[in-house]
Amino acid sequence: MNRRFSIAPMMDWTDRHCRAFHRALTERALLYTEMVTAPAILHGDPQRLLGFDAVEHPVALQLGGSDPVQLAEAARIGAAFGYDEINLNVGCPSDRVQSGRFGACLMREPELVADCMAAIKEAVPIPATVKCRIGVDDQDPQVSLFATVDACAAVGIEIFIVHARMAWLKGLSPKENRDVPPLDYGLVRRLKRERPHLSVSINGGIASLDAAWAHLDDSDGVALDGVMLGRAAYHEPAILGQADRRLFGAATPDVDAFEALDRYRPYLAARLEEGVPLAAMTRHMLGLMHGRPGARAFRRILTVESIAPGAGLEVIDRAAEAVREAEARIEMRGEAA
Repeated sequence: MNRRFSIAPMMDWTDRHCRAFHRALTERALLYTEMVTAPAILHGDPQRLLGFDAVEHPVALQLGGSDPVQLAEAARIGAAFGYDEINLNVGCPSDRVQSGRFGACLMREPELVADCMAAIKEAVPIPATVKCRIGVDDQDPQVSLFATVDACAAVGIEIFIVHARMAWLKGLSPKENRDVPPLDYGLVRRLKRERPHLSVSINGGIASLDAAWAHLDDSDGVALDGVMLGRAAYHEPAILGQADRRLFGAATPDVDAFEALDRYRPYLAARLEEGVPLAAMTRHMLGLMHGRPGARAFRRILTVESIAPGAGLEVIDRAAEAVREAEARIEMRGEAA
């Protein structure tokens, strides 16, 4: 599985409909689920929580938890569903996550993280990976990051995705924790330099494919193994249409926004037939035409019309036509000039 480029797990965003949409833009990016807690899987409805479409492969399941036994069982269930990777969340800073003793607060307990990862690794035949911060609160990130990684590596874990920020659990909201703590890309590169046998991907503040490419550059003698894009991939998904060519070297043409709509259409139709509301899927598409003429009309049509009872694919068609018409008007004005 090629880890060169992936799309971050994002709560309330990267659900199955979002992932299928992103797959319409990129065939090669590794996709991640939202974080799902191990207790929820064990005591809830696994099909509702874990079900996904085969089109999403390669796709990883991100788990939340701190009980090795629970995590091992949840990982087994996830592997049985057909996920390509099991990832442990050691980075989420929300209060709810802290109260459950998982997420970023686990950076304070590297041996517990290692116990959890050993249990997951033993339970499944697919890769077991860690997504972490560089530290929390008053920790020294040059100590905390290496402590977590080394403890996990000691039990056989080889793949790490590092969000290159501290998590400040005291005084910052989860939203602020995505922006306020300063980025330290150099520390992540140092981790790769000093632990070259491990797979190290970087996440945090990466807003474009140009920025992603820069992180993959080995001009300083360090080649990171992958880049994970988060909010930029969600708010401006059209950039994903260039990822296969630019980051993977694929010979296939870039995927235009209109082509992505055509590719996503069979998935939309199938889910509508199952009774999924159109708005549950179109909410992930609002940024597709970002920066193009007619983008505002595209968003408005999807937002307003998709919530109507019985809304179907005709809403997508009207939204796309609004962009085509806006672009045609600009082209005509250009020719007239």
